[in-house]
Amino acid sequence: MHRMFDLLKFIGKLRQFTVTKLQSMEWHHSNSPTKNRKEKPNLNTRKLMATVFWDRKGLIHVEFMPRGETINSEAYIETLHRLRRAIQNKRRGMLSSKVVLIHDNARPHCSARTKAELNSFKWQIFGHPPYSPDLAPSDYHLFPKLKVFLGGKNFLGDEDLKEGVKTWLHSLAAEQYNVGIEKLVPRYNKCLDSSGDFVEK
Repeated sequence: MHRMFDLLKFIGKLRQFTVTKLQSMEWHHSNSPTKNRKEKPNLNTRKLMATVFWDRKGLIHVEFMPRGETINSEAYIETLHRLRRAIQNKRRGMLSSKVVLIHDNARPHCSARTKAELNSFKWQIFGHPPYSPDLAPSDYHLFPKLKVFLGGKNFLGDEDLKEGVKTWLHSLAAEQYNVGIEKLVPRYNKCLDSSGDFVEK
């Protein structure tokens, strides 16, 4: 028997994506040594933050923060209201059963206002330890796959990137999302068996 329940309904996670302009090409003589330089952040690098909510059946809701803005409890509460509407539209009956939200302890997630709003929704919060990407399905399952998809691609701008991310998230089969949830229970069990140590696989 599992030590924790296997009823997790959906996951929410913030993630930053970086868009860079094409670097200028350099010509080198064939005998020249190659340089392994790490690209330094510059004015042409922009970060775009996405909030992704999903469950074992697939994507429920994704939205992007306007560039330069940070998430606070007011913005997060508005996101939760949009998520609630998305659940009503995409997962009929889920709101009348128990919704379980995996949440870390980021300030917008654990503010008194956010907690009060979630209590009014009657959602159950399944907290996970801070700095534990090994126990967050978005971190160990979804975002690594998204990172592979984004690798090497060039986007014309923020709107192009948003469309690319949304298209990719919608293209995943339900089984791919289910696998991410199924991995959670063994990972938590492994963490408990190792007295809370980091779980890689």
